[in-house]
This record gives sequence, structure tokens and C-alpha cells, in this order.
Amino acid sequence: MTDLRRYQDPLTIQRVLHNAETIAVVGLSGNELRASNFVGYYLKRHGYRVIPVNPRESKILGETCYASLRDIPAPVDVVNVFRTPDALPGIAREAVAIQAGALWCQFGVINSEGAQIAEDGGVTVIMDRCLKVEHARYVGRMHWLGFNTQRITSVRAGLQ
Repeated sequence: MTDLRRYQDPLTIQRVLHNAETIAVVGLSGNELRASNFVGYYLKRHGYRVIPVNPRESKILGETCYASLRDIPAPVDVVNVFRTPDALPGIAREAVAIQAGALWCQFGVINSEGAQIAEDGGVTVIMDRCLKVEHARYVGRMHWLGFNTQRITSVRAGLQ
């Protein structure tokens, strides 16, 4: 089992979030009910350029889809992975080939071989963390869909 703490360092996460402009989302779905679509939408809304990587789609969230990372005609700061763990080594090889800054593996996308490939290629690895959740924690305000709206409180009105 991989010790995930080395891939979940808060300072590394903050550095990646603050320095990123372009995020390629591998496995971005056109289905609005899928987590990848929700995260992609959130990232676009917060000013990131989101590039969908999905060979079965032509456009998602109004953006052109690419079949693979190698097909993207622009530099990529972060590769955000919404695929099964066994797909990670191949994705890591592509992230190294395009000189991505970071390989961000969503919750449950854990593969030590893929992490090692990325690290050996000079790509920062964040694993088993949600990019949207970490963005809300460190960069944004946890306000979307009820977080930090000041509408939910543990203090009862009239009790002090």
C-alpha cells in the first residue's frame, strides 16, 4: 500500500493551486451528474482554463475535447485524473511527455507505479485528493452549495 501522506502535502497543494492556469481533466464527462463534470464546471467558474480529455466526446463545458494529453496544443499546468487507478501509469507517461507541472489524482485514483513515473519525470504528484475541495479549502471560500454561506450555524437564535 502506498503511503499517501507524501502526495497530500498542504504546501504542495497550495503551490499547485496558486500557480495553475490551465487544467487538463482526463476523463471529463459530458454528463452533468458526474463528479468530473461538476469539478470541471467549478474550475472554469473560478477562472481556470479547463481542457477536457475524453476520446468519446467532441465538446464538454463549451470546450474542445482531446483524445489524449499529447493532442492538446497548449501547455498544461495540471493534469487532473478522473479515471480508474490502472489507467494512471499511461496517463503519467503522457503528463511527463507534455511536461505538465502536476499530476492530480482524484479521490480513489491511487497507483504507486503511476506516481513513480510522474515523479521520475519531474511532475509533482497529488493523490487521493479532490481538486475542487482543495481549491475551496485553500484558495476559494467554501461557499458553493451551502458551505460558508452563514446560513448554517450551530448557534440557535436567541441563545447566547
